[in-house]
Amino acid sequence: MPLPGEFHELAKRVNNWGRWGADDEIGTLNLITDTVVRAAAATVTSGRRVPLAVPLQQDGVQTGLIPGRVNPLHTMVAINVEMFGPGTIATSDDTVTMGLQAGTHWDGLAHISHSGKLYNGRPADSITAHGRAAFSGVEKAGHIVSRGVLLDVARARGVDRLDEGHAVTPEDLETAEGLAGVTVRPGDIVLVRTGQIQRYLTGEKQAYAYPSPGLSIRTPEWFHARDVAAVANDTLTFEVFPPEIEDLWLPVHALDLVEMGMPQGQNWDLEGLSEACVEEQRYAFLLAAMPEPFVGGTGTPVSPIAIF
Repeated sequence: MPLPGEFHELAKRVNNWGRWGADDEIGTLNLITDTVVRAAAATVTSGRRVPLAVPLQQDGVQTGLIPGRVNPLHTMVAINVEMFGPGTIATSDDTVTMGLQAGTHWDGLAHISHSGKLYNGRPADSITAHGRAAFSGVEKAGHIVSRGVLLDVARARGVDRLDEGHAVTPEDLETAEGLAGVTVRPGDIVLVRTGQIQRYLTGEKQAYAYPSPGLSIRTPEWFHARDVAAVANDTLTFEVFPPEIEDLWLPVHALDLVEMGMPQGQNWDLEGLSEACVEEQRYAFLLAAMPEPFVGGTGTPVSPIAIF
């Protein structure tokens, strides 16, 4: 089924292809300049650190909906082995098999394609089984450190958790911006709290996955206008699920990743951050969210830290 005209019109309005040159592979991360990072570092006053990742465990957030995206399978391969003979120092080792987007993660720009294209007009068939992502592999993202801004949509709407199927709109984002008393600016990383992660944290794994609140198809234009560097939230699907437009699956992914070249993150635990922002009386902080440099990867686990 072809993508509807409404999608293509939105795509034209947020398209960043060629903005940073024909060879660009990192998209909106170009907006995180040295000046932006210096300003972000200046937000650190108390030194308080808030972790934002869910634990990596076999009973993780994945439900089996996406084939091959397995929760971490953690195996011990050596337990107190005296490698150099009896009485010598012993070592233990372990290994993990997991989907790169199984837990708290960044989606890389090669994660999504549409109409045969990836970000910056690269051909979708440049992703191969052995070569992986030839362009915009997640290792190209490098450093992701900038000012983070929490847009606590749930708190701004006076609820602990948004209703299932609530599509977060630009108006919601602006209401949360007002609550925060901060203006999102170029190079920021925006974190959008829906409260949905509570379902996973309390053991409601299937309810966490579906149905879910998430970002509306209207939000990419808002992020594009603000020159946001990256966006993450506390849901499995990132965008509202089921979708707003019948049979148009993952349109926000396509607009963010393919058209805008903007990384997006999912399964971020923003509950502690929400409380910290209230206690610190501010919603902006230094955010360190470094991707693991998997060469040719279409995504990466991340263990983000918000620093006040």
